[in-house]
Amino acid sequence: MVIEDWRLHLRQGTVFVLVGLGQLALDTAVFVASTAFGFPVIAGNLLGRVCGASLGFWLNGRYTFGKQRLDWMHALRFAIVWLLLTALSTFLVALAASRLGLHDAWLAKPLVEAGIAVLSFFLWKHVVYR
Repeated sequence: MVIEDWRLHLRQGTVFVLVGLGQLALDTAVFVASTAFGFPVIAGNLLGRVCGASLGFWLNGRYTFGKQRLDWMHALRFAIVWLLLTALSTFLVALAASRLGLHDAWLAKPLVEAGIAVLSFFLWKHVVYR
């Protein structure tokens, strides 16, 4: 039983990381592109996170946590948790931009999101997709 639990967590963690890398790539690309075209940092970060979340909600629900069907409660819990994580991400990226400049904020963005990903795995597993 313990070995089966360990294998499940390892599989979920591996798939979560793969999905997260795709989300991070999309999120960061949208952030960099939108701010390079003149969007404010906060708007660019929000746009990037919305794009990444759209990709991740279904992929994590279906493949990481094995939900055959996602219902409105999953979506509601996802939205609430996502909003909290987005507020944290946006604060940290805006802080980096104000203290270090836009180009360094582009570099900080993936680091901020990687740190948030650790927290989000547990929130998605135990709050959103339970």
